[in-house]
Amino acid sequence: MTDSQKKLPSKPPIASKKSADKNQKQQQKPLRSGKSIVPRETVAGSALVFVIAIMTFLACLTLGAVSMVNTSATKWQNDISREVTIQIRPFDDIEMEKAIQDAKSIALNYEGIAKVTVLNDKETARLLEPWLGAGLQLEELPVPRLLTVTLADGARPDFETMRAQLEQEVPGSTLDDHRTWVDRLTTMALTMVGVGTAVFILMMAATVTTVIFATRGAMAGNKHVVDVLHFVGADSKFISKQFQKHFLILGLKGAAGGALAAILLFILLGFWSSQTLATPEGDQISALFGSFSLGWTGYFWMLVVLVLVAAMTAITSTLTVRQQVNTLQSYGRN
Repeated sequence: MTDSQKKLPSKPPIASKKSADKNQKQQQKPLRSGKSIVPRETVAGSALVFVIAIMTFLACLTLGAVSMVNTSATKWQNDISREVTIQIRPFDDIEMEKAIQDAKSIALNYEGIAKVTVLNDKETARLLEPWLGAGLQLEELPVPRLLTVTLADGARPDFETMRAQLEQEVPGSTLDDHRTWVDRLTTMALTMVGVGTAVFILMMAATVTTVIFATRGAMAGNKHVVDVLHFVGADSKFISKQFQKHFLILGLKGAAGGALAAILLFILLGFWSSQTLATPEGDQISALFGSFSLGWTGYFWMLVVLVLVAAMTAITSTLTVRQQVNTLQSYGRN
């Protein structure tokens, strides 16, 4: 081997070069512990989730009830305004079948009448069953016969002329256009919706207040974490971001639990209502409260309440942290 070959520097091993590059890349990466700065599993955090779930459930329950009453009231008004009733009272020497046919012919002669339905004995007995019981024998009672007159969409027949003609040509007959009931029902519906809306607003105000104070209470348990982060040099933006993320997750957990519980309750009530439609009690409940089905609009607003409560929790935590950090900064300057 010559002297020139002996003087050539030896190449560094390939393995040691790759190891150096790897160490350099690791030094460039920020160090992460993999753990959250804010303690996740705390008694205050669990209590906050529970409180948020209860208040969200009550708020969604109130919202669903208001929506259900509003839908039922609108249905009542539409059904009553599209129908009038002819009643024929029984008395001695009356040919009931002839009187029914005469009243039906008179009603159909007027413009705007879509159809006339004569209620048979079975249907009449079913209407009276909630008050007089089952197994009613109509032949033994002077029960009036009813004819339901359905109006065409947007039609307003001359009810005064029809009423006068019926009273003249069909003895014992009367025409009820439900105008008094429509007025009373409209007033009652508007009152119920107004009261329900006021209750929902109060419920949301109570939910906002409860969530704010519950969040501030949970934040008080993490005051030492804010103090330590501030004293090691973390700014208010970084600290508030950590707490905002933490409390947003807590708010979503609680609000989702409460909203899903309310949605499940209405689904179960709707299923129960559909199973009792064939009974007189079910018909009365359905007439008063509807089918307990909210539709997609009601469920959508429940999800809006969910997001609102979660966002409110996160915003409250952010404002509380910034207020606490500003207090510490003012104390440090003094």
